[in-house]
Amino acid sequence: MPDREEIRVDPHDARQRLDRYLAARGRWGSRSQVQRLIAEGHVRIDGQPAKPGLTLRPGQLIEVRNVPAPVTAGVEPEPIALDVLFEDAWLLVINKPAGLVVHPAPGHWQGTLVSALLYHWQGTRPGLDSLRPGIVHRLDKDTSGVLVIAKDAATLTALAAQFRAREVEKRYVACVWGRVRRDSGTISAPIGRNPVHRKRMAVRSGGREAMTYYEVVWRSDTMSGLRLFPKTGRTHQLRVHLAAIGHPIVGDAVYGRGRARPVPIARHALHAEQITVCHPHTGERMRFTATVPQDLRILSRL
Repeated sequence: MPDREEIRVDPHDARQRLDRYLAARGRWGSRSQVQRLIAEGHVRIDGQPAKPGLTLRPGQLIEVRNVPAPVTAGVEPEPIALDVLFEDAWLLVINKPAGLVVHPAPGHWQGTLVSALLYHWQGTRPGLDSLRPGIVHRLDKDTSGVLVIAKDAATLTALAAQFRAREVEKRYVACVWGRVRRDSGTISAPIGRNPVHRKRMAVRSGGREAMTYYEVVWRSDTMSGLRLFPKTGRTHQLRVHLAAIGHPIVGDAVYGRGRARPVPIARHALHAEQITVCHPHTGERMRFTATVPQDLRILSRL
């Protein structure tokens, strides 16, 4: 990783917190690691020392310099099988199984996708953070489906720009409680940190803009099957939005409380079915699809 890197803030990135913005780029570790780098003086804005909570403005110049070598905290390669949908010199696209944590964190250093990548690549690839190597977006532990991973720093930066500019098309499938009455619709409600339960998100005034389009695929007496098209990428967006309209995702222990019923599924019923990106090096528009897993298919026949 270079000793000094400059980033000019794009209008699409305005109004984000600095620490959240840098963490999302996947180059300098998790948000807490980025906050530590800022506190230690490794990040400047327009030549001045930065603060983690700074709200970005278009045109500002972010300088990240003299970043110390990352500490892997015991993350080791592990022979965890990957369901590879596509791979070339720049991209790796996988079908992530439910139950696999994407990146390590305190108390959960082993058994993650990162360990699987370190084994698959026989080490960290040059220029990538060893704790989040090439991970430009993530899926929750219990969400299955398509995940796109960059194999070098330039590809990671280009993919991150596509996600920020909302040029990436994503399609999910979900089973939710209740009969959704409208055949299609848009949920537009801001999402922010839950003021009481800080590890959860919530629809709340002052939150960040969030929009989800949905289509009903099937209905039963107690459930509905949906296709979901998120237009933004907020944390837990689909789970929060569906719970907010009274149709929480089946099996969601966090946002579906009060709707728990016995179902033949051991996780929340959400699957990233398809993603479409522009290949950062060839320019080709590429669509990747992961077959809906059997546990979700069973729900549709209940």
